[in-house]
Amino acid sequence: MKVLTVLTYYRPHTSGLTIYAERLARALAQRGHEVTVMTTRYDAALPLRESLEGVQVVRVPVLTRLSKGVIAPTFGWVATRLVHAHDVVHLHLPQFDAPGVAFRARLFGKRAVLTYHCDLQLPAGWFNRVVNGVVHFQNHLSGLLSHRVVTYTRDYAAHSPYLSRFAHKLTDILPPVTLPHVMPEAVAAFGRRHQAETRRPIIGMAARFAAEKGVEVLLDALPAVLERFPQAQVLFAGQHLNVMGEQAYADRLMPRIRLLEQAGQWTFLGNLDPREMAAFYSNLDLMVVPSLNSTESFGLVQIEAMLSGVPCVASDLPGVRQPVRMHGMGRIAAVGDSHSLAEAMVAVLSEPDRYRLNPKEIERIYSPDSVAAAYERLYEGRDLPG
Repeated sequence: MKVLTVLTYYRPHTSGLTIYAERLARALAQRGHEVTVMTTRYDAALPLRESLEGVQVVRVPVLTRLSKGVIAPTFGWVATRLVHAHDVVHLHLPQFDAPGVAFRARLFGKRAVLTYHCDLQLPAGWFNRVVNGVVHFQNHLSGLLSHRVVTYTRDYAAHSPYLSRFAHKLTDILPPVTLPHVMPEAVAAFGRRHQAETRRPIIGMAARFAAEKGVEVLLDALPAVLERFPQAQVLFAGQHLNVMGEQAYADRLMPRIRLLEQAGQWTFLGNLDPREMAAFYSNLDLMVVPSLNSTESFGLVQIEAMLSGVPCVASDLPGVRQPVRMHGMGRIAAVGDSHSLAEAMVAVLSEPDRYRLNPKEIERIYSPDSVAAAYERLYEGRDLPG
């Protein structure tokens, strides 16, 4: 089967959406499908075409940026050619160009599957309100034109105004999650670099430094945690410099974080490759996901942490609370409530063995091959008529 995956950003851009799309594309290729990813050349240093682990990547040149999106004048022309050449089109939303691609799929008699990763909520301002409205309209058209709509969990779908419109097309598929094997020596070396022997417990957060991730909630919770665990430290993995649209947010929080850095209580790690991420998780005592709104629909990092035997504390958001609910490895905290977050963190750190389970079953549930097999059924129309 020839599968065309379409999304605005792809690797090396780092987000939960791009990681999901990359893992699924590779798993489909390993199952014998011809997989092409159509995306934008958001960085002029990236090649227009390349092959990555059996997946063909086609990047459309970008003329300019628009808020967190891009303007790519030739996107439609390239999409017409690629949709015609493939058997199925897989769209990843939110994405401005999705309805045009879905329309081409209908026009050429190709099956269109849409995965809705999360809501789009841009920072305050009249221009971003306009962009939000346009993208919501585009997402709605994409849902109308697609044959199937995929959500991570029914919990998120039940609370999503968007997904509730397409209940008759809805399929829930848990996301693909995997970690590379990392040698004990590499885990130990990572720990030595970050004072794991002297500063415990280690609290991890893995995200872009963005307002919706709730970094300030963790900052407000830390004094209570440090009172109980004076040697605790936070390791923050992910982009924290020059995050698109988040400079004002960073400027507001950085003075507080610099004080924690000076005290050895906070370290920015930057973007880590997969093996470094595996070593990162293996050194943690706790992962936190203090997200604030529906731009987070699950929190893949929770499963990655759980695969390493690390418990989590997550916000009580639809979808985001599901990993802890399903697997029992952690606690749930009230959204945006630093006191609740601190209580949950202290509770887990005080009784770590209570929240540690065998990760083998989790590994089976989220294996990219199992997820790819579920998508095959959608691509072939074997799930439901339509």
